[in-house]
Amino acid sequence: MPSGSAGLVRYFDDYKESIVFKPEHILVFISIIIVIELVLKHLAI
Repeated sequence: MPSGSAGLVRYFDDYKESIVFKPEHILVFISIIIVIELVLKHLAI
């Protein structure tokens, strides 16, 4: 009996992202960027 997926098989278990960020890491990274920009803005008179 033929399969109804027409050969389109998706393997979700085999797919893993190589880089996974937690939301806390994103917030810390953005905060550091903002602080660096503010410091550079005040140093450039």
